[in-house]
Amino acid sequence: MKQIMMDVADAASHLALDEAMLLAADAGQVASETIRLWQFDHHVVVLGRSSKVDAEVNRDFCDRERVPVMRRCSGGAAVVGGPGCLMYSVILSQREKPELQKVDAAHRFVMDRVVAAIRCQVPEVQHQGICDVTFQNRKCSGNSLRITREHLLYHGTILYDADLAVLANCLSEAPRQPEYRRRRDHHDFVTNIPVRVNQLKEDLLNAFGADGDLKTGLPVQQVAKLKTTKYANPAWNLRH
Repeated sequence: MKQIMMDVADAASHLALDEAMLLAADAGQVASETIRLWQFDHHVVVLGRSSKVDAEVNRDFCDRERVPVMRRCSGGAAVVGGPGCLMYSVILSQREKPELQKVDAAHRFVMDRVVAAIRCQVPEVQHQGICDVTFQNRKCSGNSLRITREHLLYHGTILYDADLAVLANCLSEAPRQPEYRRRRDHHDFVTNIPVRVNQLKEDLLNAFGADGDLKTGLPVQQVAKLKTTKYANPAWNLRH
């Protein structure tokens, strides 16, 4: 597995790069398995592929505070990224790992590694629900995936120094809730984990077996195209 090293200028390009890498891997144009660790430099609400904006987002607050609402290519509910929220994006090959064709196995594969990496600093974290990571029974990481013909994109958030008040104000009550949440609102349900982020990045790379950097041959033109047609386009971001 190679670590993607690419300067990304804006939020739409970050989201476009995730999909571009997935499509390029399926087409045999880049390394079959990659990992990218990154952050938004400002708060962004990121909807799931089928999320309904008005059901999951506090539009008044986001408009007033100028928090953009965008949409990713994978499933799941809305999340908030920004400073203090480490994002990871992993491309995995179902040809090399045919067991990952089963969605439950894909969740376990990735969650086992994310949890193991965080436990290097915070041994108490747990995998709960389908793909949540929790600390003291509060959510600190949410994740989602998209499957194509031969690969899957698995990406998620890890909260370590996020502004939880902004997160709670950006999102409406989650439409789908795991049982362990017990109807808690965002203020009572979400938390940061006490980690050194640079160490966490190293531990994630080790957990996924990253053995070098990918700096060339990246799908730059596809990123630009996806940014224009989808991720910077209100017709995509606000389509539901």
